Amino acid sequence: MTRFTDNVNRYLSAMKIRQTYLSMQSGIDKNKLSRILTGVQEESGSDMEKIARGLGKSVAYFLADDMVISPMGTAKADKIAFYAGAPAEKQAGIARDLIELMETLDLVVSAKTRFKNIAEE
Repeated sequence: MTRFTDNVNRYLSAMKIRQTYLSMQSGIDKNKLSRILTGVQEESGSDMEKIARGLGKSVAYFLADDMVISPMGTAKADKIAFYAGAPAEKQAGIARDLIELMETLDLVVSAKTRFKNIAEE
């Protein structure tokens, strides 16, 4: 395998991204993508560009000798990934509402735990 495919595979593994998702994002047929990522088929420059763009990175990022993968916990809370591609404005609004709901539920659950701990003292 090439450095590019090795680094892409490392990135996919670290970020827990499936090949099916990358196939949809890159526009590369899933069988061809599998052959590229397993080293059975050599990637073309066009394939490299599509894969990198599908992962939101540059080709140079995946060609680096010392590629650094940022931990998943560093993503901004207001960023949401949609499996089927970029969200429409209505979908983005729904996603923001869901995040707000989850944050509210988290506050309620943590308050319940605090009250329970106070009651047990």
